[in-house]
Amino acid sequence: MNFDIKKVKIIVTVPAENLEEVRNAICNEGAGIIGEYSHCTMTTKCIGTSKPSDNANPYIGEKNNLTFIEEEKLEVMCDINIVKKVLKKLREVHPYEEPAIDIIPLIDEEDL
Repeated sequence: MNFDIKKVKIIVTVPAENLEEVRNAICNEGAGIIGEYSHCTMTTKCIGTSKPSDNANPYIGEKNNLTFIEEEKLEVMCDINIVKKVLKKLREVHPYEEPAIDIIPLIDEEDL
């Protein structure tokens, strides 16, 4: 089978207090469009962990201490042609120095 990837799913964890800012920023850049609907996202509550090194500048937690963080996993579909623009905006507004971002290629149903 030959697949022409037209959309991806972007997944990122965000502190709950910053969720709306990040969601609005990436959706205003064009992510989250499904048909005639915009701002289509899904969130799941989760607990993230991190242990910042001596060289880190942590938004939450302290250097060299394992931190448990209440986060929201934000998922959104995005047209492949605007992914870089959306990721640039995501990184601009996300409070973390190094947000963990997954980019998953999506297969269109008609390609199956």
